[in-house]
Amino acid sequence: MNKRVRSESNEKMELVSRETIKPSIATPPHLKIYPLCFIDNIVFRNYIPILLFYSANHHSKNHHESKISTLKKSLSQVLSRYYPFAGMLRDQLSIECNDQGVSFLVTSFACNLSSILHNPNHASFHRLFPDQLQWKPMEPTSTIVAIQINCFACGGIVISVCMCHKVADAATLCNFINDWAMFSRQNQDQQEEQEKLLSSLPFPVPGASFLPQENLPVFPETAFVKNDTVCRRFVFEGAKIDSLKAMVSSRDVHNPTRVEVVSALIYNRAVSSLGLTFKTMPFRTAVNLRNRTVPPLPEKSLGNLVWFLFVSNLGEETELQELVVKMKQGLREFRDTFGKKFGGKNKDSRFITECLEQATRVPEGGGCVESLVCCASWCRFPMYEADFGWGKPVWFSTSECPVKNSVVLMDTRDGEGIEALVNMEEHDMAKFERDFHLLQYASLNPLVQ
Repeated sequence: MNKRVRSESNEKMELVSRETIKPSIATPPHLKIYPLCFIDNIVFRNYIPILLFYSANHHSKNHHESKISTLKKSLSQVLSRYYPFAGMLRDQLSIECNDQGVSFLVTSFACNLSSILHNPNHASFHRLFPDQLQWKPMEPTSTIVAIQINCFACGGIVISVCMCHKVADAATLCNFINDWAMFSRQNQDQQEEQEKLLSSLPFPVPGASFLPQENLPVFPETAFVKNDTVCRRFVFEGAKIDSLKAMVSSRDVHNPTRVEVVSALIYNRAVSSLGLTFKTMPFRTAVNLRNRTVPPLPEKSLGNLVWFLFVSNLGEETELQELVVKMKQGLREFRDTFGKKFGGKNKDSRFITECLEQATRVPEGGGCVESLVCCASWCRFPMYEADFGWGKPVWFSTSECPVKNSVVLMDTRDGEGIEALVNMEEHDMAKFERDFHLLQYASLNPLVQ
């Protein structure tokens, strides 16, 4: 196989191999056409990126080859469960499960993993992703999932996964990675027995089982608007978050969550530092439907099972405590509206149609809204449990996102703190990253311990 070598910042990267991994068991004929749920149908076809960093403490450079062999075999096994991921998009509404497989690349870096962990610069992470697909639109002939195994001179490994957003949300991707890890860490002597058990293991449940398209109108896919942004990583330690909780707790705010207080602070300081108002810069956060529908959906439901909560109708100046109150109130109303009307016995097709139409509507003019803070929380997703057989990751992250004023929240490794990746246009970030009130609670891009 031909190899190529690229050099960037005096750090050589070698593409060792590129192949396609197919499911270990062929998809049964009755599952060849996989319907997408009505939320999947409007989602853009861009790749969600994930990075998992594993230190050299658990393996040596000489063991990379055997580890990669195990990764490929276990990936083939898990794809027989997540069979839609090995197929191809048939149209806007379905996947043809033809077992074409997923892209699997292996690279070798001449540097040590510590060079990244001691200077976690997301702008330099591009080479860690397969074909630099992070957040890029999927080509018609591309695989739904692309994976790259990055091997470092010290023996460290970074696993990157890019998955087409139209097929899955971050919760689905997390389940996929953890199930892949589960197959991978099995003892070699058990793997033959595992093959026999594969046919009896349950399949993850398609989202269309609960949120089917049926006779709903087919709306166009939402546009993915790319901006010229820069990304900054802010780390909120558990003790600082406890201080925030204590500050906002009152008779009106009982038991505020980590995500509520951190997202409220980021929103508050973004509005202030950019010189805007809460009326002209509303807040939107993605909410997982799985545990908010009536009845709840299975944890391993496949698809984009999220919808959006808007925090709006705020005054010109709004205190942090009031923002948390609005968020809590909105989540309660979310369950009584979207949680009940999107599926189950209280399904409301008219309500769903209105929601889909609003979500895909192209705004005209721009109105009075200057911008929007968009937040997605990946906290409590068990990404730090992804043990492929050589220990748990020392760090979990994602790529910078080319959508201005977008925020992704993730757990710190101890589960107590939160890492926030904030993406803004450069002139706005220059103000935001120096905000005094923000930096009282957050550290700007500390090294990974």
